[in-house]
Amino acid sequence: MSTTPTPEVLFDVVADMHAPELYEPKATGEGVEHLDDLGPEQIAFYREHGYIVIRSAFTPTEVADATAGLVDLIMGKRPDFKHVYFEGKAKAILPTLGPEQRQDAVRKIGAFIEFDARLKAISHHPALLRALRSLLGSAEPEMFQDMALIKPPLLGREKPWHQDKAYFEYPLGTPVVGVWIALDEATIANGCMQILPGRHKEGPILHFQRRDWQICDNVILGTKSVAVPLKPGGLLFFDGMLPHGTPHNSSPKRRRALQFHYLPAGVKKVPPEERLKHFGGEGKNVTC
Repeated sequence: MSTTPTPEVLFDVVADMHAPELYEPKATGEGVEHLDDLGPEQIAFYREHGYIVIRSAFTPTEVADATAGLVDLIMGKRPDFKHVYFEGKAKAILPTLGPEQRQDAVRKIGAFIEFDARLKAISHHPALLRALRSLLGSAEPEMFQDMALIKPPLLGREKPWHQDKAYFEYPLGTPVVGVWIALDEATIANGCMQILPGRHKEGPILHFQRRDWQICDNVILGTKSVAVPLKPGGLLFFDGMLPHGTPHNSSPKRRRALQFHYLPAGVKKVPPEERLKHFGGEGKNVTC
């Protein structure tokens, strides 16, 4: 008698709670209302500060469609999709959770756009691609990473301060634009993005494997950040060198978001050693 194999359940890391002082915003992010409002003034702001907010990038219908696509993947509507990662702290309780409850134990999903047309549509939205061409200096944007970042109520862990280029095997000078799209309202309480404007121009900051692959806490402590709360459909563009992080979700509300990364089409990868030469802190006579 044949049996159907049980799908492998993937878990994220279990990390200690962060120091509250790592996330002390002094202001909120600046931007414009719609994607088509992105003009020369906003492009100059992005170059100077490393980010720009689009408060209403997508319509309620587009947000609802993308959210439905995400939920379908989480709920197993595509059995061939394998990239759902649960919170490490949910490992003990996961077998006790019903299908709907399992939604609020998911940490992230990745590599999904070829599994749901609604999610692919938002990542390749014509207005989004137009904006990306402007931010990339007229280059044709190529998406090279797609993720959904989910902070379950009360359970969602911190993503420590980091620069995204510290994760990517591309030449250091390659322009990389991150796109962070709120599906739920993102607030300071439930773990919205926090950024350090202007510090993308400082170059690589050493990263260490601590609670995650991250900038050392002592580099950030005492620094006042800028929070980026967003309504559903709001969007944050940010430079791949901009330091950013998100604290633990201390609220009873979901915080689901999509994140895509784009670079100029045709850029070739480099060996991991090249990335670590710039961003890796271990073995460089520095402590964390």
